[in-house]
Amino acid sequence: MAESARAGTRRLRNALFVVLMLLLTVGGSLGEAYPIQPDDQVYQGHPVPVPPWWAALFVAAATLALAWRRSRPWPVLGVSLTGVGIYTALGYVNGAALLAPLVALFTVAVLSPVRDAILAGVATVVPLGVLTAVVNPLGTFGGTFPVFPVTAGLAVVSGIAVANRRGRLTALQARAELAERTRDEEARRQVDAERLRIARELHDVVAHTMSTINVQAGAAAYAHPGLPEPVTRALAEIKDASKRGLGELRAILAVLRQVDQDEPTQPVPGLHALGSLVATMTAAGLPTVVHTTGAERPLPAPVDVAAYRIIQESLTNALRHAAPATATVTLAYAGGHLDLDVTDTGPGPSADPGAGHGIRGMTERATAAGGTLTTGPGACGGFRVHARLPWEAS
Repeated sequence: MAESARAGTRRLRNALFVVLMLLLTVGGSLGEAYPIQPDDQVYQGHPVPVPPWWAALFVAAATLALAWRRSRPWPVLGVSLTGVGIYTALGYVNGAALLAPLVALFTVAVLSPVRDAILAGVATVVPLGVLTAVVNPLGTFGGTFPVFPVTAGLAVVSGIAVANRRGRLTALQARAELAERTRDEEARRQVDAERLRIARELHDVVAHTMSTINVQAGAAAYAHPGLPEPVTRALAEIKDASKRGLGELRAILAVLRQVDQDEPTQPVPGLHALGSLVATMTAAGLPTVVHTTGAERPLPAPVDVAAYRIIQESLTNALRHAAPATATVTLAYAGGHLDLDVTDTGPGPSADPGAGHGIRGMTERATAAGGTLTTGPGACGGFRVHARLPWEAS
């Protein structure tokens, strides 16, 4: 709909331009043939000829062709040259009529390479210049003869300048679009990488839990051989089911191992590693303190990993975008959930439209652990990340 409206506007502007050119060329030619002042009816001893009405049709045809100058610049230049050339060859004053081929020449210079634009200028000046000199009713060098080559040269130079400017603008626009696409692709890549890391860590946590179940079920059956038959059978079924589930889990998530990275050699991170993370951030230039309220308690592995990764990403973003600043990490254990706050004293939320993939990754981590995450300006300035992670539901 918008494109159709723009096309309609372009057609209307083109029609108005052609009407204006008709008034200038045809009206100007009539004004040259019928000067108001009697002294202007003779120019340096040469009487100004009066053309018949049909002669103005050649000027009108040369001007009407300008309606297609953008889509067919070279044919339009040919039609304009032919119409004005016939009018000139008939022996009439061609001052105003020359505007039509000049506009056509300018359009060719805008839409063509430099070499073609120069050739078009020569092809315009030479035939019209020769015709004007041979049949000029105002004398060989009278009227527009000395002016026309200059105006044609200006039309060519102006067209080339406009073409160069458009080319630079197009190149700048293309680079801007490429930069935007690259930024979007990088954001998607980082989000995908974060998803893969979440999936890998989830695999590690679940695989560890299921392996523990499998080992404990086998150990219970081995350590207590005198258990009742239903209990022994239940333990055997638990052992077999956990073994099958572990195998299926490894098979399903094997592809994530292949496209993500090699098998990790370090344990899955958690809040037990928070002290080391804070020390690293402080040494890197982001002094960080940790406050804990409520009774600390062991957290389910998904919640523990999610909490650590959210703090890590928040502090990394603060170090990258807010430094020099300080950061505060607050952990509140209450009501069956962990409230996690990370605030900094930086300039606040970024206005960069390419930012935000880190926040998306943290949001996915919180959601995967059954919680929520919100971000925004801090109460006293800076930036705040708040996550609520329930340990009971997890």
